[in-house]
Amino acid sequence: MLKKLASVGLGLSVVTSVLMAGVEKKDLTIGFIALTDCAPIVIAQEKGFFKKNGLNVHVVKEGGGWPGIQQKVISGEYDFSHALAGMPIAATLGINGNANLQAVLSLDFNGNGITFGNKIIKKMEQYGMDKTKRPLGSEALKKYIDAKHKAEGKNYKPLSFGMVHPVSTHNYELRYWMASSGIVPDRDSTIKPFPPPTMPSNLIAGNIEGYCVGEPWNERIVLKKKGSTLVTNYDIWNNNPEKVLQTRADFITKYPETTKAVMKSILQAQMWLDASWENRKEAAKILSKPNYVKAPVKVLEKSMTGTFQYLKGQESEANPMFNVFANYYAAYPFYSHGMWFITQMYRWGQIDKAVDMKKVIESVYRPDLFAEVAKEVGYTLPPSPWKKDGVDKYNMFMDGKVYDPNKAVEYIFSTGIDESKVSEADLKAANKWEGTLKTEQPDYVCPYGPAGCADPKYVIK
Repeated sequence: MLKKLASVGLGLSVVTSVLMAGVEKKDLTIGFIALTDCAPIVIAQEKGFFKKNGLNVHVVKEGGGWPGIQQKVISGEYDFSHALAGMPIAATLGINGNANLQAVLSLDFNGNGITFGNKIIKKMEQYGMDKTKRPLGSEALKKYIDAKHKAEGKNYKPLSFGMVHPVSTHNYELRYWMASSGIVPDRDSTIKPFPPPTMPSNLIAGNIEGYCVGEPWNERIVLKKKGSTLVTNYDIWNNNPEKVLQTRADFITKYPETTKAVMKSILQAQMWLDASWENRKEAAKILSKPNYVKAPVKVLEKSMTGTFQYLKGQESEANPMFNVFANYYAAYPFYSHGMWFITQMYRWGQIDKAVDMKKVIESVYRPDLFAEVAKEVGYTLPPSPWKKDGVDKYNMFMDGKVYDPNKAVEYIFSTGIDESKVSEADLKAANKWEGTLKTEQPDYVCPYGPAGCADPKYVIK
């Protein structure tokens, strides 16, 4: 019997050794910013997904904002991080750090809002704004700005707004929303970066009139009755890409199995988050802890549990897709989504040379690696990494425009308001692949549960 037990023990030891050998680096550090969309990383830690996949992860709240995150990923202090979708692209292009960073998965869709202080809201209401309209355009702000230009003339003082980082979705969403009514962002306003948790205090102090940020930093102002969130990024672009999980390309090369284990853990957490609204409530309690988001549970639940309170002193409104973590392919790193960010970098003058956008995004986004991991956890893949946006029911832009990656250059210059430093002709010359991409539209489905789903009828779990 002792020989048999020893044999079994030896066999288990060998199996364990083989499994452990598969993860080249067990001890990891992952950085995040205090926002609700850090949830997949936090849940992977708190629900034991990292441990289950053979990892010992130290999850660290970054106090230096997105620049701090980026610097520490590039230096290697963080092995992976919660990141703005534009950050690994910008670093690879050399406009936000200088390193080949890669986005191995998408962490979520939606999750942002544009919040204004009470004073400017009153001004916009004087120019016809109905703050209960969804989606709400920027026409009233445009009228107020025009009147301000007329009254102040050469002494015009631009309105000040906040966003979280120059290559953030928040910067592009705020600009997109403004420009949709003819506002020229860099002429009519000043847009400054602030760390997300400092947005409310800067608005209350009068440093900015409003800001675009992720949760819970919109609802904090709404519940304090110091302002209202007039538009969410879901209103601007339904089910738009938001954050990604990023790491260095050389880390993936050196530690491929470790990378897959991290991806697998976070993907399992994303599926757990969308499995039920009860899970979302549990997640809100976990995120409320001081070492994570450090916000009241009631504030976190405002957006995490299928509602969103736009206006001070009013009831929350149904908004089941405010946060989507796994459903509708929210975890999948679409090449077309990554390319959209490059179009915005060109539109707003952040890139000063013509590059092959397809080549760049294929060196940053990793749907190929994602597909390997997805099979192991049962995550459904879309039919193609390239798709159009603005053509499906739950994937529309507020102004009705269509983004087709096969016409990416034309899209940059189609708005009438851009500050591109590169000509359309030069970009066309650098992107002769246009028209050759095989785009395919995914069906709207919710394979993982009702949370983050437009309607329970789409749940196919």
